[in-house]
Amino acid sequence: MEFKKSPDGGWGWMIVLVSFFTQFLCYGSPLAVGVLYIEWLDAFGEGKGKTAWVGSLASGVGLLASPVCSLCVSSFGARPVTIFSGFMVAGGLMLSSFAPNIYFLFFSYGIVVGLGCGLLYTATVTITCQYFDSRRGLALGLISTGSSVGLFIYAALQKLLIESYGLDGCLLIVGALALNILACGSLMRPLHASACPLPEKTALENVPDRYSIYNEKEKNLEENVLEKSCGREETCQSTLPSGDWKQESLLHKNLTTAHTRETETYKKKVAEQTYFCKQLAKRKWQLYKNYCGETVTLFKNKVFLALFIAIFLFDIGGFPPSLLMEDVARSSNVKEEEFIMPLISIIGIMTTVGKLLLGILADFRWINTLYLYVATLITMGLALCAIPFAKSYVTLAILSAIVGFLTGNWSIFPYVTTKTVGIEKLAHAYGILMFFAGLGSSLGPPIVGWFFDWTQTYDIAFYFSGFCVLLGGFILLLAALSPCDTCNKQLPKPAPVTFLYKVASNV
Repeated sequence: MEFKKSPDGGWGWMIVLVSFFTQFLCYGSPLAVGVLYIEWLDAFGEGKGKTAWVGSLASGVGLLASPVCSLCVSSFGARPVTIFSGFMVAGGLMLSSFAPNIYFLFFSYGIVVGLGCGLLYTATVTITCQYFDSRRGLALGLISTGSSVGLFIYAALQKLLIESYGLDGCLLIVGALALNILACGSLMRPLHASACPLPEKTALENVPDRYSIYNEKEKNLEENVLEKSCGREETCQSTLPSGDWKQESLLHKNLTTAHTRETETYKKKVAEQTYFCKQLAKRKWQLYKNYCGETVTLFKNKVFLALFIAIFLFDIGGFPPSLLMEDVARSSNVKEEEFIMPLISIIGIMTTVGKLLLGILADFRWINTLYLYVATLITMGLALCAIPFAKSYVTLAILSAIVGFLTGNWSIFPYVTTKTVGIEKLAHAYGILMFFAGLGSSLGPPIVGWFFDWTQTYDIAFYFSGFCVLLGGFILLLAALSPCDTCNKQLPKPAPVTFLYKVASNV
């Protein structure tokens, strides 16, 4: 598919606006699920590790399904996917209000809402990268702040709604708000709408004869089948009675000729359709082989390989604070009177600031975005290791602000991916990376919860989280310092495969 040149403005700013509100509406509740997490602990009485699965699935399932999400966006476009996913997110949130147990929430909130968010995230990132080139870092930073602003507002909003209408009423109202995603999706005008020229001839017969899909043996076989059919008709004619045989023979000859023509026409049409389907199946198989070949080529890139390890480890260790920070404060015996602002809200507002500033920094030519991303990973790993030493609200708030700001590196991650593999491979590579990011997001909070159930403290859990993020940062740093400049070397384009069809005959 060919795209127009990125306009870097114009309707692109409308795309940024609606993508911002799309991420705000879909990710507000899943990222602020820490408020709901405490309510679910009290409502269902399950362990912290099991209850943490709800929030981790909501963030992880959509990322796990990123290859499928990328395929959907590539096949149907950002606008249809956004509208369809808006129904999924709203329906999943409303359905969660009727959850009788924690297992029902695994499906309604974890899978349905999570998958809808994954589709929406892929759609907004892909269409924004198509509309922007020189200002891509700023554009991605702006749209990614939507989820952070949603985290900041929804953390306070859900608390207020729970106090006023209860947990069930809160989920119903939040689900109704998510229906506004449909209006955002309707404004996502595809950039490639008029860039694909229509073929001059659509009839299959217009393909040159030298590209015929039949060889001579197949044609001779078909002719033999038709000749045998005609021979059977002539044999039947010889069995007619001798009286008035001329009239009957003439009449029967006309009927037989008509029947033979119909049979011949039918068989030729069947042959045409059969071989056309065979060629179509061969084309699909070739596309699948190309996809697997491109995937293998991607993993031959050292920076891409290190990037996928880093994002996997980052999500194992970096996601739990946004889900469990409120419970960390409660476990540290921080008094309610000391809470000036919810810790989740602090993480949300600082993530917004981080996404904006890091996105702006990524547009400066003298800044290497890969090294900038590595710096955020290493600093965040150190901050996570310091959380067990925080025993007051002030220190927890400071660490929450640092972790939130560094979590804003999500805004430059698509930028780093694009620079690593090129814009042509973005959807493919980003889908693979988000799959492993989703795997990390799904495993991180339950692991931290299980550590607490085992030791009755979060200390070992956050040491483990910090170690994972640090390890990913150092692996990516070693790959970036490799002598060969793999970051700026784009992957070779595979040779295009052309499939041409020719019908068996012109019936």
